Amino acid sequence: MQKNVVFGFLLFLFAVLPAGAKSTDIVNELAGYLKNANFREISRHFASTVEMVILNEEDIYSKAQAEIILKDFLSKHKPESVKVIHRLESNPSYRFAVIELKTDNGHFRTTMSLNDTAGQFLITELRIEFQKE
Repeated sequence: MQKNVVFGFLLFLFAVLPAGAKSTDIVNELAGYLKNANFREISRHFASTVEMVILNEEDIYSKAQAEIILKDFLSKHKPESVKVIHRLESNPSYRFAVIELKTDNGHFRTTMSLNDTAGQFLITELRIEFQKE
């Protein structure tokens, strides 16, 4: 009897949750990876091409190139803390976040744009710029 109740409840949840509903908060997840300088986990969320602005360098890179650029930045600027200061989640297929990144080598404003691709949010744009005081 108890198994049937649990099974019925799980079926109910799957029925009422919107298609593509995410059980994790992608913005917080990525902010955590950024704080830990985990460029590999961040790059797993890159789209096949990523528009990147890192300091004054701007271009569109392949996923592999973007990973190398992010790795280089994080090796030169070791994260000390991150804080999500703004997020946009009103569109079910788009996410946007502004993350304050404090490092041993300066304070940065990081923005990420993510699009839902086949049920997974992928980073299509990543900007890391000096924080304006």
